[in-house]
Amino acid sequence: MALYKPVVVQTCPRLGERITQDTVYWEGYKAPVQIKEFGAVNKIDFSPVPPRNYAVTASSRVSGFSEVFMFLSFSRYHMRELNVFLLYQIHIYGRYSQEPIKTFSRFKDAAYCGTYRDDGNLLVAGSEEGIIRLFDISGKAPLRQFDGHAKPVHVAGFPSDKYRIFSGGDDYSSKLWDIPTGTEIVSYREHTDYVRCGCASKVNADVFVTGSYDHTVKLFDARTKSSIITIEHGQPVESVLLFPSGGLLVSAGGRYVKVWDVLKGGQLLVSLKNHHKTVTCLCLNSSGQRLLSGSLDRHVKIYSTTSYKVVHSFSYAASILSLALSPEDETIVVGMTNGVLNIKHRKPEEGKEKSQKKRQPAYRTYMKGKTYMPKQEDFSVTKPVRRALRKYDKLLKSFQSSKALDAVLEPSIRLHTPEVTVAVMQELHRRGTLRSALAGRDEKQINLLLTFVARRVIEPRFTPILVTVADMITDIYQPVLGQSAIVDRQFLRLQEAIGKEIDYQGELLEVLGMMDTLFATFAEKKTTCLEENRTSSPTETIETDTND
Repeated sequence: MALYKPVVVQTCPRLGERITQDTVYWEGYKAPVQIKEFGAVNKIDFSPVPPRNYAVTASSRVSGFSEVFMFLSFSRYHMRELNVFLLYQIHIYGRYSQEPIKTFSRFKDAAYCGTYRDDGNLLVAGSEEGIIRLFDISGKAPLRQFDGHAKPVHVAGFPSDKYRIFSGGDDYSSKLWDIPTGTEIVSYREHTDYVRCGCASKVNADVFVTGSYDHTVKLFDARTKSSIITIEHGQPVESVLLFPSGGLLVSAGGRYVKVWDVLKGGQLLVSLKNHHKTVTCLCLNSSGQRLLSGSLDRHVKIYSTTSYKVVHSFSYAASILSLALSPEDETIVVGMTNGVLNIKHRKPEEGKEKSQKKRQPAYRTYMKGKTYMPKQEDFSVTKPVRRALRKYDKLLKSFQSSKALDAVLEPSIRLHTPEVTVAVMQELHRRGTLRSALAGRDEKQINLLLTFVARRVIEPRFTPILVTVADMITDIYQPVLGQSAIVDRQFLRLQEAIGKEIDYQGELLEVLGMMDTLFATFAEKKTTCLEENRTSSPTETIETDTND
């Protein structure tokens, strides 16, 4: 007796996500930890030195208290008690802590841009009051206060010499301050709108960059009285970033991320438009080979700094305002408009190495002898492999056609692997038992069959066999038309689907006819050109004249 051969299911290749080294690298983070801050997170900054703490700047007024201020009969005690609810703080989080390990709260109004110095000992922050405060990480009270801006200060940071501070505010000015004396060194008022972002060069301590809502990015040198480079971004600038080498500058504003060559006077190198909403923050990874951008469209895009193509992306639950990546890319922290901090830690690699070491002996044992090549004088003894048959194969083996068709019409098969259902129908048709398998069904089963056929008949890989199935169902159940509204409705849907497919095929034939005409025209032109080239040669001219 011949052995039963299982049904061969024809599978088509699926287009899946391409797995690259970047995909593996950036997916190597644990499940995110979320921390709720009291307001929108406008700045995240990692300490450059171990233990890699990070500062989170967020400010918010508790809703409903604006009406409370209308009552002027408060005593000083009540006003002091009310100030507790006005949250202007900078929190310092440990690498794995979910609660702040330190808080700087000496702000009378909203705090902005808490930034570490390169040695991790000092922290500078601007405020809605227009005052810049300098904090010692080990203390609580400000070491220095720098007064000079008339409006809120959204930009504050340290140049590479560690003894000065640069700032930018909503009064359109950019300033440089001396830390030991607390005095202003130089002030620039070249922007015509709010200054909302800035950064300092790591190569030259006198150079810093500011970006403004006047659509410009300006590069200043403290040794000059005016900016040395002005770049027109074209949109209100939300973030700027200098590469560690100081030769490339990145600006973000609107939906655009633009890269400029500083050494060539601010020449535009590339303009990227991969976000759907305003880009709010920029960041480089530890090697400087990947550029990260966060946007209000809830996505973080990762670009290669050689090709400037998107190599990976992250999706978040809310619009993104701030982004930071720890040294060696161990932790990525994202701040959102709803006040949520999203923290991802990289998975440890030691566990992977241990698990691989445990599996290696078992793998070697399993593969032992697999690569042995038998010699000519060897006698090979093979053991027949027994295949486990699926349910529909067992039913087909026992010639139960109707039950085999029922087995492949189950939701788990017809919805997720319709190619299996179609393969069984094709096998039944080959055996000549498809009509008997389709006959004798009740209203529910007919409805199920017609739903499947109407949905899948337009797929080219299923069309040949499903058209045959549709014809058989129509022939078998034509006498009962009009007796069930559900079955009649499914027949109408099948008719509509086939009608639309016929119309599409007609349009495609028209397009093919147009393309054939175009190709024929090109071929005629090519032939004409070849003939003209031949007739233009001297020998062909002489032969033509002689014939005439």
